[in-house]
Amino acid sequence: MVDQELDDLRREFLVEADEKVREIQTIVGDRSPEALDRLNYLAHQLKGSGGSYGFENISNDAAELEKAVEQRVSDDHSEGAIEEKIRLHVSNLRSEIERRTRELAQ
Repeated sequence: MVDQELDDLRREFLVEADEKVREIQTIVGDRSPEALDRLNYLAHQLKGSGGSYGFENISNDAAELEKAVEQRVSDDHSEGAIEEKIRLHVSNLRSEIERRTRELAQ
């Protein structure tokens, strides 16, 4: 029974993670301080929660996303490269969430 409860919690996390990634995708190009704060916040949440539920790839990509957002805040000179990094990690997060959702559906 415990495994079923954990799987239910993991599925719930994945639904919430998917919503967070969708929000990230809508604001990823926004350079306003509010958008950058929100990106950082969402990445930080995914990083911690992903690891707690055993989704190391989600946690790792979210950590890298968080670093890239922080780098974008502090370094305007390499904006294009950082933007590409952010988009790569968002894409990786989306793929991993979809993969894990399929696994738990079986």
